Amino acid sequence: MTDQAVDTGGSQLPGNEQRPAAAPAPTVSQFLGRTRELKELRADIERAGLDTLSGRKAPRARVLLIAGRPGSGRTALAEELVRQVADRYRDGVLRARLTEPDGTPVPTERTARELLAALEVATPPGAAEDDLTEALREALADRRMLLLLDDVAAAEQVDALLPGTPDCLVVAVSEGPLTGIADVRPCTLGGLDTKSALELLGRLTGAVRITVDPRAAEGLVEECAGQPLALVLAGSWLAARPQAAVADLAKQLRSEGDEGPPSARLFRLAYAGLPATAQRILRLLSLAPAGLVDPHTASALAGCSVSAARTTLDDFVALGLVRLLESPLPQYEVPGSLLPLLRALAESRERPAELQLARARMLERTVRLLQSCRAITETDSTEAREKLLGMPRTLRFPNPRAAADWLRVRQPALLAAARSAVADGELDTLARRLMSQLVRAMVAHFGTQASAPELYGIHRLVLDVAERRNLPREQAAALLNLADLDTRTGRTAEALARYRAALDAGREANDPYATGRAMESVGGAHQELGDYDRAADWYGRALAQRLARDERVDAARLYGRIATAHTYAGRYGEALRNWRSAVAGHRKNGDVAAQARALSELARVQEYAGRPEESLRTCQEAVEWARRADDVRLQAALQLRLADTLEHLGDPAAAKLHRGAAERMLGEELLESDSGAEQAPNACEIRSASSKD
Repeated sequence: MTDQAVDTGGSQLPGNEQRPAAAPAPTVSQFLGRTRELKELRADIERAGLDTLSGRKAPRARVLLIAGRPGSGRTALAEELVRQVADRYRDGVLRARLTEPDGTPVPTERTARELLAALEVATPPGAAEDDLTEALREALADRRMLLLLDDVAAAEQVDALLPGTPDCLVVAVSEGPLTGIADVRPCTLGGLDTKSALELLGRLTGAVRITVDPRAAEGLVEECAGQPLALVLAGSWLAARPQAAVADLAKQLRSEGDEGPPSARLFRLAYAGLPATAQRILRLLSLAPAGLVDPHTASALAGCSVSAARTTLDDFVALGLVRLLESPLPQYEVPGSLLPLLRALAESRERPAELQLARARMLERTVRLLQSCRAITETDSTEAREKLLGMPRTLRFPNPRAAADWLRVRQPALLAAARSAVADGELDTLARRLMSQLVRAMVAHFGTQASAPELYGIHRLVLDVAERRNLPREQAAALLNLADLDTRTGRTAEALARYRAALDAGREANDPYATGRAMESVGGAHQELGDYDRAADWYGRALAQRLARDERVDAARLYGRIATAHTYAGRYGEALRNWRSAVAGHRKNGDVAAQARALSELARVQEYAGRPEESLRTCQEAVEWARRADDVRLQAALQLRLADTLEHLGDPAAAKLHRGAAERMLGEELLESDSGAEQAPNACEIRSASSKD
């Protein structure tokens, strides 16, 4: 859990957010003390390791360990070390937190994916942990970088992420030793030295209050055991009470005895001084996903207005109870070392039903914000505009960019909220709504491809809920979505298994859409695997269902898919029959563009089958339908196919005319494009595209 920083001049990044790989280190530091520890850590970077002493080059990055209890300032020391040595690592700094605020270790798969994203390395959705960690090592192999791994729970977490090059350095922050990592350099923290502790108090309370009674200030430092978190809480408590003497606070702490560490006693003192409403808001912050809070989250948890929540959060910042994060939007973080205290208070002061109601309010508010976030992108939809105007003003975004910024900043908390809601198990309806709106908002703002890794995780959560609640329709939808993402990343065998499972779930739910979609997708997977007989069979099953339901558009498309499978298998007679059925279906449906494309494919198969004259006539007909559809690219592709066919038939002059027509079409399209933003492909590219299925 991230400690309360000694560095009072800046804010930390959100827990799961990675600073971009090339982000510069802060140029100004107000860090206090730890001179000896910093000197030793810097010396350890250069010190010869066991491999060097034996004459071998170190095979992996060196690991420096900063160990200390929560509240000891271990994260602040790590950040200061990074600031001092970052200029040695030309490719920048990566940061990751390896433990959730509730103490649960972060899956290595997620951490590796986040680090790769910070390096701008694309990762396939659903990739296994080993693949991701290997990709991370490959990405770091030719880089000189510094990795700060905070809140390490076990040595295995560091070992899995350790770069395989001595040019990188890993700084790990943990509560205890990392047994199992070779040649690790430990630095164990105690309290701050008295001078630094007094200076920290003086920054918070004003130097005069420290200098007028130095013995009392030293006594307070002793009561705080020099722990930075305790000192921050003490200094903030005094700053909020200008009339209170330093000696009074030290006396109060002594009167409480030794019940827990100093930070816990000071927290109880700060909590007791809050109004009842603020006390309730503070203890309910223990429910915030990933310990990340914004005014809407606090407002929903406590059932107060957004403005009141914002004011209260700022008051908590002044008291050292939460931190304001460096973010374009108001966002706060509860120090991890205070979260157990907040949870204990919440469980002792709130009934279980009240806590569950607070969670439900928070999820409901999040769902509505996501609805608003998506609706602002649907400016052409009257229904979306009306729905947006019907929302309270505090839930509306002024423009799509503001909504996208909110979604980007809050994404770690939103994903954590989804995971927490599913793990809770008692709010599945809200969890399902949250995940549905989160998927739609991410697709609307970032696109399916850019959001694929996150979407994969969300669909897996949806599947967990659907299986737990025995919801076959939603189970089928989640399996189809996951299988589609598997297909896009080349995991066809895994996709096939999921498509079959989706088919079973769709049949159980009596959902014709899911069953039809699954059957067609099973056929597509078999085709991708080269099993064209099974592909044609499954396409045929899907076609039979579409015909039975009189779904003519899908039926016409499926005739084309069956024909494609037969073409790959070399069964040109079956392929021709099905392409003719596809042409007839598109003609009945009035889809001119689809009819032109089907005729184009029919002509191609006729050529494969050794019928060049028929192919020529069909191709000429396809050109006419492509002209009616105003599809210039298809017209050009067909003109090139005509040229190839005419050359085979021994008419090079006519072939030259058609090739010239294709080039003119491409030239006109290029001139009509928006300032050349998209260049038309050359003739060879068009010919290649026209021969693809």
